[in-house]
Amino acid sequence: MRSILSAIEERLDESTARGLANAVSRAIRDGVLVPDTKLPPIRQVAVELSLSPTTVSAGWTLLARSGAIVTDGRRGTTVADPAPPGAVRYRKALGRQTVFSLDLSTGVPDAALLPNLAGAFADLTTAGTPLTYLDDPVLPGLAEALRDQWPYRPQQLTIVDGAMDALDQVTRSLLRFGDRVLVEHPCFPALVDLVESTGVEVVGIPMDAEGLSPDRLAEALRLPAAAVFLQPRAHNPTGVSMTRERAEVLAELVAGTDTIVIEDDSAGAIASTPAISLGEWLPEQTVHIRSFSKSHGPDLRLAALSAPDQLMQRLLARRQLGQGWSSRVLQRILLSLLTDPGSIAEVDRARETYAQRRHALSVALRARGVEVNGADGINLWLPVEDETAAIVRLASRGIGAAPGAPFTLLPEPGGHLRVTCGLVDAGFEELAEELAVAATTGSWQGL
Repeated sequence: MRSILSAIEERLDESTARGLANAVSRAIRDGVLVPDTKLPPIRQVAVELSLSPTTVSAGWTLLARSGAIVTDGRRGTTVADPAPPGAVRYRKALGRQTVFSLDLSTGVPDAALLPNLAGAFADLTTAGTPLTYLDDPVLPGLAEALRDQWPYRPQQLTIVDGAMDALDQVTRSLLRFGDRVLVEHPCFPALVDLVESTGVEVVGIPMDAEGLSPDRLAEALRLPAAAVFLQPRAHNPTGVSMTRERAEVLAELVAGTDTIVIEDDSAGAIASTPAISLGEWLPEQTVHIRSFSKSHGPDLRLAALSAPDQLMQRLLARRQLGQGWSSRVLQRILLSLLTDPGSIAEVDRARETYAQRRHALSVALRARGVEVNGADGINLWLPVEDETAAIVRLASRGIGAAPGAPFTLLPEPGGHLRVTCGLVDAGFEELAEELAVAATTGSWQGL
């Protein structure tokens, strides 16, 4: 036990619960504390490290919450086996092996509605060479085009390799082990996987038809929170878009705290509602991310990001240790798509088409007694009596849908399926009938 305590003490740089948790985490990461190592009792740790038992207990709680240690009655507290890496919730949501005749589980845009790249490629002759490897990571023309479209006046803008890269960069630059973060319920599974991988405490905040619940956010903010994550429009999976009135109320609640607002505008230009951001009221506390995957193509792998100066500097410094910048060839393609009248018209048509498809399916479902909330984006959040039964029923009819459980953080009656209605271009009545039957299928019923 003495060697274990010595290893922790060598890495202890702060006499707090978080400092203790960080010291143990470093010892685990350094290979000094291996899985199944039994840790000393709380009182012994407190005496040897000159900490209070309360501090040690709180540190153990942080470690247990992150999955680093396990407390098991008579066995005491031991170092846990490392959790399997990767997107656990995300795999549960999308990890389907079955081939469907109509797969609406994917959340991807319709390839037929993406803008044509012929004009953008015609202007490319070489890959180009920067003056130095420390050039500005954003093409000046692209930065100007983005500023004209941004929902508030950003302090700084940069380009990264897609929305998840943006969220990863911000998360790694901002969050620390044991931090408390607030996320929407339901929430995009990959985001929950990402923030949980940093060892933070994740708190779900319910949504209503206008966005994040102000009452529940106010309640959650009674304790310190490092960040609140939200999708301002065409929320995935519900299709809810935050109203301007709601955004202003949420900004008032966050104002005066140390909480950073991190917004993921994943639908971008195919969202039917205007761009909205708490950054209009809280520019010093807001990170705003706009993805171009749904509107211009997932394989572009580009997203734009704005952030307060200090956080942006940390993010850019961290990126210089890795990829440095996002391909300027891809940036030149994106700039062409954002400024070419023909490409703009194609994206406009895509937005209108997605809105028509969503509306048609929603109306057909309503006629069959199934109400869906939200009215924007390419996904529907379908309420069902039994998720497993509904998925099996649809699969038997050749239709794929994503289970709702990986998107949820709070208990709720019944369940949901995420249905990518943006991929449906015909047969709305027939599909609505199949979804309505699946929605009322119970596990005891014949499938």
